[in-house]
Amino acid sequence: MAKKLMKNRNILILRKYLIIIVGAILMAVSVNLIFEPMELVTGGVSGLAIVVKHLTKNIIEGGFPLWLFTILCNVPLFLLAIKIMGKNFVVSALFGTIAFVLALMVIPIYDLKLDDYLLASILGGAIGGAGIGLIFSVQASTGGTDLIATLFHYYKRHITVPQILIIIDGIIIVIGAIVFGLGNALYAIIAVYINGKVSDGIVEGLKYAKMAYIISDHYTQIADSILHNLDRGVTGLSATGMYSNKERKMLFCVVSKKEIVKIIAISKKIDPSAFVIISDVREVMGEGFIEYRQ
Repeated sequence: MAKKLMKNRNILILRKYLIIIVGAILMAVSVNLIFEPMELVTGGVSGLAIVVKHLTKNIIEGGFPLWLFTILCNVPLFLLAIKIMGKNFVVSALFGTIAFVLALMVIPIYDLKLDDYLLASILGGAIGGAGIGLIFSVQASTGGTDLIATLFHYYKRHITVPQILIIIDGIIIVIGAIVFGLGNALYAIIAVYINGKVSDGIVEGLKYAKMAYIISDHYTQIADSILHNLDRGVTGLSATGMYSNKERKMLFCVVSKKEIVKIIAISKKIDPSAFVIISDVREVMGEGFIEYRQ
């Protein structure tokens, strides 16, 4: 039993670091193949690195390398994080940063000739967001502004990490606007928005479903119909109408997006006056949806 648990633990650790590597590669692809050639500053250390590279083209041939700037920014941050937060805190972030830097070094900077800035913003945001989402999904990061925000939050608990990140990335985008122009900055904001939507979708789950609350005096018939016709579970919750002071059962069930139409049809067929509440569910774990096995 102990060997099996150890094996499962090792598999989970290996899976975590493989996901970090894939995420770092996707982030580097978005930077080297889209953002840097199109001069889109989307925030973060990589965005600042694009600005520095552009400003140093006349000093250093080709400009200051993105990967080297990323290293120089992260080294003092990690030393500070180790001193303040401890070694255990920075392990995953350090691995993510190393993976990202190596990916920036290996993947060549190449202009895909995406003359359409809107297309570049959408594509870059989607690829980068997928990479960030994968890394965040295993509770890791690639250092940089994430680390700055975390360290700042350690001393200013009343300000959340996302709020700090918005401020920091906003400042970097403004710098990008000054260097590359307002037009590029506006497209960069589009990329940031898509980046956030894609990463949130991966972290919070892409298995969308629908949740229904059904209030009806004919709850027994409605529940039986859902159980037998849709083969979905239904839970009866005790509820009290505050106006009538009458106790009744409120049905609760979670179904796929395709099945929600059938839920409404069943409810209205049995009881035309049934009160049905529908809402979105980001992710569902359990029988009939996502099942996790150890």
